[in-house]
Amino acid sequence: MNAHSPHTSRWRARTLAAVGALALGLSMMAAGAASADTESDPREGLSAGLHDAGQAASNIALLSAQQKTSPFTINSDLAFTGDYAVAGNYYGFQIYDVSDPAAPELTGTFVCPGGQGDVSVYGDLLFMSVESSPGRLDCGTQTTPTTDPQSFRGVRVFDISDITNPVQLTAVQTCRGSHTHTIVEDPDDTENVYVYVSGTAGVRSSAVLAGCTGQPTSNTLEAHLDANGDPILSSRFLVEVIKVPLAAPETAAVVNEARLFTDAATGSPAGLWPGGSHGAGLQTTSATDACHDITAYPEIGLAAGACEGNGILIDISDPVNPVRLDAVTDPRFAYWHSATFNNDGTKVVFTDEWGGGSSPRCRDIDPLNWGANAIFDIVDGKLEFRSYYKMPAVQTAQENCVAHNGSLIPVPGRDIMVQAWYQGGLSIFDFTDSANPVEIAYFDRGPMSATSLVTGGYWSTYWYNGNVFGNEIGRGFDSLGLQPSEYLSENEIAAAGEYRLDEFNAQAQPRYTHAPSFAVVRAYIDQAERDGSLSGAALTEVRKHVDQAEKLSDGPSNPRSVKAQLDNAARKSGLPGSEVQLALTALAGTFS
Repeated sequence: MNAHSPHTSRWRARTLAAVGALALGLSMMAAGAASADTESDPREGLSAGLHDAGQAASNIALLSAQQKTSPFTINSDLAFTGDYAVAGNYYGFQIYDVSDPAAPELTGTFVCPGGQGDVSVYGDLLFMSVESSPGRLDCGTQTTPTTDPQSFRGVRVFDISDITNPVQLTAVQTCRGSHTHTIVEDPDDTENVYVYVSGTAGVRSSAVLAGCTGQPTSNTLEAHLDANGDPILSSRFLVEVIKVPLAAPETAAVVNEARLFTDAATGSPAGLWPGGSHGAGLQTTSATDACHDITAYPEIGLAAGACEGNGILIDISDPVNPVRLDAVTDPRFAYWHSATFNNDGTKVVFTDEWGGGSSPRCRDIDPLNWGANAIFDIVDGKLEFRSYYKMPAVQTAQENCVAHNGSLIPVPGRDIMVQAWYQGGLSIFDFTDSANPVEIAYFDRGPMSATSLVTGGYWSTYWYNGNVFGNEIGRGFDSLGLQPSEYLSENEIAAAGEYRLDEFNAQAQPRYTHAPSFAVVRAYIDQAERDGSLSGAALTEVRKHVDQAEKLSDGPSNPRSVKAQLDNAARKSGLPGSEVQLALTALAGTFS
C-alpha cells in the first residue's frame, strides 16, 4: 500500500448503492442509502479456484465461460467485428465467434507476443500494441537484443479480410512502443484513419531507433527548458499520431508528435503534473509524461485522455493535430488509467489504476475513493468533478482489484456502464445523475488462490450487440446476459439490444442512436414509471394504447390505425416534451 494510504477501517455500504461525493475533499457517502446495511454482500467470502471458484451474481447471468488455451498466457483487451470478438493476450490474440452469445466458439488463434497486446479493428484492419519483449517484426517468440534488426516496439497492422488468417501488413516503430492505442476517424476524411499511440515504456536508444531521446529525465517544467527558455523536445511528453491510408495501409507512418502536456506560458512540454505526493493522507500520483489510454469520440470532436497524472479533454476536430482543452488532477488518484464518455458527450468517467492492476485495492482498509472512478461533467469545455464510484464489495488480500476497462450499455435515456475490476469481477452502474452513481448489477468469482495473490480477474468487460463479454486474465473468455430487475426493466434491456454495431473498440467511442421501436417506447415508459412522472390511470392507458398499436402493427390493419393508437398514448401520457412523448411521436411517424 502507498505510504500515504490511511490504514483505518472504513464503513462500506452493503447494498446495491454506489459511492458518490458532494465535492472533492468531502467525506464519502453511500448514494441512495442513509444508513449502513450490515447484511453481507454475496461477493464476499467466495471460495477460491481456477475454474471452480465460487460465483455471485445480481441482475446478470453468466452464459458461457471459455477456458484459455495453450500457449496463450495473460488475457488483455477486447475488440469486436461482425460476429467475432478479438481477445488480446500477451502472446498474441484469439478470435471467438460470438454469433451465439450463449456458446461462443474459438475459431482462430495468432501467436505474436510483445506485451499486453491491446487490439482494435477498423474494417478489414486489425491494430495491435507492442511494448516489450519478445516483440519482433516477424512475430517470433524468441527474445532478441533491443539492438537486433528484428526488435519491434510500436503498432502492428494486420489484414483480417480473412479473419481466421490474419496477415501482418506493416509494423510502425515508435520510441516508447505502444502500451495502448486509439483508432480515430476524421468525419471529413474517408481516405485515412488515424491511430493515437500511448507509449509508457522507457525511451529506446537512438542507436536502436533514430531520433529517440529520453533526455532530460526529470519531470519538472523547468528541466525541459534550455538556458534561453526554449523548450527541449524529447521522446517523452507526447502522443504519436499514425496516419493509415486505407487504400495502402502498409504505408502507415507517424505524421505528428502531439505535445498535449505543454505549458501554455513557457512552452515546456512537461507542463502538467510532475509526479509526487498531494500531502498527508492523500495519494502519490504518477508524473504525466504520456497517456495510458485515450478515448476518442469523433462525432463530438472530443477525446478524453487518462494520462498518468492527469485527466485531459482534447479537441480532435483535426485528428492529426489534437489540442488540449482542459486538464485536471485529483489528490486521491494514483494513476489516471482510462476514460469513457457518456453518450451525450456531457460527462467523462476516468479510472484510477492504483497499484497497477496487480495489487489488492478493494479490501476493507482501502478507501472507497482510491482506485475508483471519478465522474466529471463537461461544462463549457471544462471538466467539473461530480463524484466517485467504486465497486462496493470487500475483496481479499488474495485478489488484485481496482478500477479498469469498461463501456457504455446503450439503454435509451440513461448513462449506464459495465466495468471490469480485475478479481473484483464486473460492476454495472448508472451514472445518469453524475453526482450519485448507483450499482445496478454485478458478477464476481472467488480468488484464483486461497493462500496467495495470483493475478487474475477481468481485464475488460464490454457491451456488444446485446450482451456483455469479458476477457478474464487467467481463466478465459466469458459471455453474460443482463436480467430484468427493479433497476433495469426487460424493455430497457430489449431496447439496448436493438442497437447493433458492425465493429466496436472501447477507445473509439460511437454515438448510439435508437431507431423508433416499441421496445424503445416501452423503455421510456418504464423509466417514467420508475421516476414517478407517469403512474395510475395515465400509465395504464398509455400501456394499453401501445399494446394495441403493436397488435395492430402485426396484422393487416391500416397504418393510420396504428398511428392513432400511438398518438392517443402520447396525449394521455400528460407529459408534453418528455422522452416518452418524443419516443411515441417518433414511432408513430414510421406508420404515417
